[in-house]
Amino acid sequence: MSRPIGVDLFAGAGGLSLGFEQAGFDVVAAVEIDPVHSAIHEYNFPHCKVLAQSITDLNGASIRQQADLGDREVDVVFGGAPCQGFSMIGQRALDDPRNSLVRDFVRIVHELDAKYFVFENVKGLTVGKHRKFLEELIAEFDAEGYEVRKNWQVLNACNFGVPQDRQRLFLLGAKKGLNVPEYPVPVTARAGRVRKDEAELPLGPTCLDALGDLPDAELFEELLVTDEVQTTNWGRPSGYGSLMRCMNKEGWYFGYQRQWTPTLLTASLRTDHTEISRRRFSETNPGSVEPVSRFFKLPLDGVSNTLRAGTDSARGAFTSPRPIHYEYNRCVTVREMARLHGFPDWFRFNETKWHGARQIGNAVPPPLARAVAGQVMVAMGVKPNRPEQKINLGATRLLRMGVTEASRYFGIENPIGRRDQKSGIKKRKQHEVEEQRLHATES
Repeated sequence: MSRPIGVDLFAGAGGLSLGFEQAGFDVVAAVEIDPVHSAIHEYNFPHCKVLAQSITDLNGASIRQQADLGDREVDVVFGGAPCQGFSMIGQRALDDPRNSLVRDFVRIVHELDAKYFVFENVKGLTVGKHRKFLEELIAEFDAEGYEVRKNWQVLNACNFGVPQDRQRLFLLGAKKGLNVPEYPVPVTARAGRVRKDEAELPLGPTCLDALGDLPDAELFEELLVTDEVQTTNWGRPSGYGSLMRCMNKEGWYFGYQRQWTPTLLTASLRTDHTEISRRRFSETNPGSVEPVSRFFKLPLDGVSNTLRAGTDSARGAFTSPRPIHYEYNRCVTVREMARLHGFPDWFRFNETKWHGARQIGNAVPPPLARAVAGQVMVAMGVKPNRPEQKINLGATRLLRMGVTEASRYFGIENPIGRRDQKSGIKKRKQHEVEEQRLHATES
């Protein structure tokens, strides 16, 4: 039985891709300008065509040709286009050159003649002068023949089974004449702080539920130089942990099962914190912010703060803020971030902490993406099917690539500017070797 087709724009490592796959879609193409992110997407979704280039240089026909789509119908296009949301005086916000990528998103939806679209972005677009931007965007879709679900909503990941407070705006639309998807209804209350409107919902997973069964990375010396280790030192998982470990078919939802090694602890390269940092971390109360590093300390019985990507290499900074573990006097590993984000354990990230944390911080939590994608399925009137096929993951070298190697792999020019390239790579290497210096700064 064939599955509906999706295309991911601004795909990153693939949070939306995974959610849509788990909801029953086949994601056939992913566009992502960052070659390191593209490499990770190719590793986790080996049957998806990754286009490591700017959406500005693409059109619907070129995506069809590169993804070998032929004349097959595209059911849904989804993605989170970066945008400034600011309008220049006397002009439309969408005419601001800084928002050209948003217009490209609308253009590609139209050129692919997609039946549905999902546009994801920051919640700040719904307030103040930014609302004008949203209204213009909806008008732009209307002009291209798409109806948008009115009374747009900001969804919080913690209401959809994710142990993280993360609020994002979603616009849902369909070609005029088709059913416009509804917004998904919350299924969990935020652990640790239940609002009155969530009183009837079951509590969502806590940080303890997410991390409690993971082996402590600091038990393994090899994790100072590699991000993976074979171990049998796993704890008893919570229900949430069982889903992350894919211990039964429910953990795969309607996605394809991957061939993987469940005893391999991955994405766990350690940070060798100084004793000064560890003392500060130990003196910080769970649920509060450590005053020097400004890192949030996870509450055992609550949820994580919003995991952020930090700054990119083009800006010359190499920090990806990671919370402090509720039990251990250290920052969480990339794998622990992934658990807090709803990524299953088979899903891999770039081996460096900086790239890996950035890939998670930029992603939509897969359980939230799955909930939204499920509503597109409902609007289509399609019942998802669970594929029996198991697929292999990609080549492991895709996990080790830096920007230069990934650019060569995809046959593109290194996106780091020539002027900043040498200093940027040098800074990143220094960061990866001596990251603990960031945590030792005294006030």
